[in-house]
Amino acid sequence: MKEEQAICYSCANENCFIKKHLHLEQMKQYVQKKHSFVCKKTQQFIIEGAPIQGLYFICKGKVKTVKTGINGREQIVRLTKNGDTIGFRGFGTSKRYLIGAYALEDTVLCNFSNETMMEILQNVPEFTYALMLFYADELNKSENNIRKIAHMNVRERVIDLLLYIHRKFGQMNGLIDIELSRKEIADFAGTTEEQVIRVLSSLKKESLIKTVGKRIGILAIPKLQSEIMEHKYF
Repeated sequence: MKEEQAICYSCANENCFIKKHLHLEQMKQYVQKKHSFVCKKTQQFIIEGAPIQGLYFICKGKVKTVKTGINGREQIVRLTKNGDTIGFRGFGTSKRYLIGAYALEDTVLCNFSNETMMEILQNVPEFTYALMLFYADELNKSENNIRKIAHMNVRERVIDLLLYIHRKFGQMNGLIDIELSRKEIADFAGTTEEQVIRVLSSLKKESLIKTVGKRIGILAIPKLQSEIMEHKYF
């Protein structure tokens, strides 16, 4: 991975934890200690079970986080973009990462070491409080995802995923602004690649979505939402 200069004070990611707290005088000393680098598309920068090397913040790009499931299959647990935080699962309670992470496109990452993060948490209460709320929100999302797998059928899980990535990444030129393979969709929806292909084919025939290569565009958001309305998850 190649070193990259990413300056926090000129960062455009207003939702980044670091950026949000730059107005605090204490933060000046900590942002000088970070390391930034470029992670190429498909490159893994967090290995599940490896010693924790602090937290990562996405300056620019997209990342998928995965966890090993039954029979060694990787399950996608989160998709992230500019300003998002990665590597927080296990931080502070475990000495090893509980997830793995791959770049979905060339991505600029900012890393704050374990030591720097602990100093921030101990000395910047406003940051610590915000991170606590973030953890609570992530726990709620995780519990909802567990219920989805239990109560939604395959078609509903795929629709739920399409609506999620549409909300998360938006659409450009009629296509959702993230490229996911059919296998990656299956890994996130908790199903098989073959079932995903069948569901997407059915949704295309019903004129609810369109596809261009790996990219997918949603044509009828209200109709897709109505299909999973009873679950109240979209």
